[in-house]
Amino acid sequence: MGSRQLRRWLNRPIRCHDQLHLRQSCVQAIQDSFQWQGIYDHLKAIGDIERILARVALRSARPRDLARLRDALQELPELTALLSNIEESALDHLRETIIDFPVEADLLSRAIIDNPPVVIRDGGVIAEGFDAELDELRQLSEHAGDFLIRLEEQEKATTGLSTLKVGYNRVHGYYIEISRAQSDQAPAHYIRRQTLKNAERFITPELKEFEDKVLSSKSRALTREKALYEQVIEQLNENLMGLQNLAVSLSELDALNNFAERAETLNFSRPTLTRDNGILIEGGRHPVVEQVSDQPFVPNDLTFSNDNRMAVITGPNMGGKSTYMRQIALIVLLAHTGCYVPAEGAKIGPIDRIFTRIGSSDDLASGRSTFMVEMTETANILNNATPCSLVLMDEIGRGTSTFDGLSLAWACAAHLAQKLRAYTLFATHYFELTALPEQFDGVMNLHLNATEHNDNIIFMHKVQEGPASQSYGLQVAKLAGIPHDVVGQAREKLVQLEQQENQNGDQVRTIYTPVQNDLFSVAEPAPALEKLESISPDDLTPRQALELLYELKALTR
Repeated sequence: MGSRQLRRWLNRPIRCHDQLHLRQSCVQAIQDSFQWQGIYDHLKAIGDIERILARVALRSARPRDLARLRDALQELPELTALLSNIEESALDHLRETIIDFPVEADLLSRAIIDNPPVVIRDGGVIAEGFDAELDELRQLSEHAGDFLIRLEEQEKATTGLSTLKVGYNRVHGYYIEISRAQSDQAPAHYIRRQTLKNAERFITPELKEFEDKVLSSKSRALTREKALYEQVIEQLNENLMGLQNLAVSLSELDALNNFAERAETLNFSRPTLTRDNGILIEGGRHPVVEQVSDQPFVPNDLTFSNDNRMAVITGPNMGGKSTYMRQIALIVLLAHTGCYVPAEGAKIGPIDRIFTRIGSSDDLASGRSTFMVEMTETANILNNATPCSLVLMDEIGRGTSTFDGLSLAWACAAHLAQKLRAYTLFATHYFELTALPEQFDGVMNLHLNATEHNDNIIFMHKVQEGPASQSYGLQVAKLAGIPHDVVGQAREKLVQLEQQENQNGDQVRTIYTPVQNDLFSVAEPAPALEKLESISPDDLTPRQALELLYELKALTR
């Protein structure tokens, strides 16, 4: 139940600050009272009663479902006592619904055996002592042999016939057998049933009555047990609403208790949710990368305000740009679930949505290339983001040519900064975009630095102000295992390109710098066409027309 509740909170974060403050206060109360371990131990003994109660409502609950519900209800008294020891009003809404259900607990404790079978079909579910009629039917079915032994001893003593014995077969049922030598001495109330070669078989009214009871007792016991089982489910349905409210509150307590445990174990802090615009994060960390990495995680800060809404992030691959962007989004997301956040401190203003354009993937089944997917997601952001949205844009424009990609990245960043004014983290390798702060208000440059040592690259993972100095692409390629001769050849080509840039004074855009044609541009009219447009053919003499022909030929050259 708790895992489903947590998944719902993460998939559907809320913007209601009052509700979020209530969740935070619950987390704070559990953490301050040091009771999260005790709550966890009690919740561990409670099964998934949310689903069990759904089956109860549908009259499809199985015996083991009722056994787990019984165990959960028996655990409630200790859990409610533990919650009552936490002196915090924030938990009052949970204490109102997490209460004991003594009637239902007693019913299930008396009705269901400790370890019932999977289904009711074969019986053996209802506990002994719950119903007198069922106990009698079971007694007849299970202890028929004892009755026959007692009857045989009784009849031998009454009749004095030493050869008398009581038996049973499937054809004739129960019988009293006497040897042929003593058959004449059988009492008058014995009714002859079968004659054999060496014996006679009889039946008595008492034995006939017992036979009718025993032969039908098993089926009657199963019928009775199924009826009792349905009665138990019907009685549970009489207070189904209260039990379902209990399940909801237990799942909420489980999720909040998990928040408290994570805050204590992972050093999370309580975020401040405010009505003022902006995002301020001090010492933010990525909650997943921090746990799986063998290296100490380097925390980073972020400051967004009304006057500062976009950060253009540059730096080398593997430098931590994507990690930094995602940790900001995760901190904001966790804050809007009521959870504490992986940061030294966080102050978060109104946020309505989180948009991300990260990574590269295609959708070939739908006929969409990697670049088309990228543009579709970007279009969704540009058409739906608001000034209260958090936008993560990672490497826009890398799926097409240099000119197209750079132009699109520039235009998207300008639109976000100038028109939408959303809180934007814009990571890019186009260093031309680092000039955006000079052209638009509210834009700043951030970079993650790296350093070279003995021809190796060391990533610092620390966010600093200003643009990056270089991309360290060749060093990262070397780390990835690109052959040394390939890296060496690339280094030589890089030197040539840098020299060419210095000589021409223009930035080298590609290795071969071809002229890129615009498929949608309209060509300017040729001089010959302009000349023709200014002449009226009806006003020309033959000689003037011949001279014009030579002139047009010369223009086409």
